Amino acid sequence: MIQGPHTTPLDVGELIPGLAALAMRTTMLSPKPGAPGVGDSSIGGPLLWPAGEPWPYCEQPGHRTSYDDESPAGPVPVVPVVQLFARDVPELRFPEGKDVLQVVWCPLIHPEESYVALPALHWRDEAEARAAGVLRDVPEPPGGEYELDFMPRPACTLTPTVVVDYPDKDLPGELLPYVVEFEEKYGSFYNEVACVSRNKVGGYPAWTQPPDWPSCDEGHRMEHLLSVTGEEHLDMAMGDAGGIYLFLCRQCPELPNAYRYDCH
Repeated sequence: MIQGPHTTPLDVGELIPGLAALAMRTTMLSPKPGAPGVGDSSIGGPLLWPAGEPWPYCEQPGHRTSYDDESPAGPVPVVPVVQLFARDVPELRFPEGKDVLQVVWCPLIHPEESYVALPALHWRDEAEARAAGVLRDVPEPPGGEYELDFMPRPACTLTPTVVVDYPDKDLPGELLPYVVEFEEKYGSFYNEVACVSRNKVGGYPAWTQPPDWPSCDEGHRMEHLLSVTGEEHLDMAMGDAGGIYLFLCRQCPELPNAYRYDCH
């Protein structure tokens, strides 16, 4: 049976009228400091990156090392953020022929992009990547050439767990009176017992501000793919308890993606 995001005897979906229909399955990643290898799902760990594929650099004009420093930096190597293998996250639908998802981003801030790191997605076939040989000499940003808020440290192993997720910021307004009644009756905050506000795959974005769902160029509302947030074991504040949310359009064959960022 799929459990809720928190240890609670309360069946929130049954206790709040209309909420059960909004339930979504999500995979909590639960990062813990460890020593992941290139063949492991991880946050901040090494990637299964083909040896013949150059490691990407960010060369966006104007990116800089901190919110206060207005001096633009030069080209900076991106950093590994998330690696997920299909075997570890069976709820995640991979494109045909792919079984590895990798997320990298520039660890600088970009004034033209809401002062945030710039993420990029890479879908891979594990067997093909291994056959090509793995890139071992991965460049790292030199000391000081990054914003600590967006450096996923330390490297963390993952314990993916499928749970039920309910909307927080996406909760329809007509359900709010029932939520207030629930909290008063049971002495529990709704978002603490019903919502997964942490690193996760699928479900609802872990917004801290009002929702801002992206649409693709064809006008399709994208689905939430992945939330990357600061968490107990990740020294990554992302502004102030913020997050980067990755989205994907599966209605378009090229699978366009987008991201959003917010913080308190």
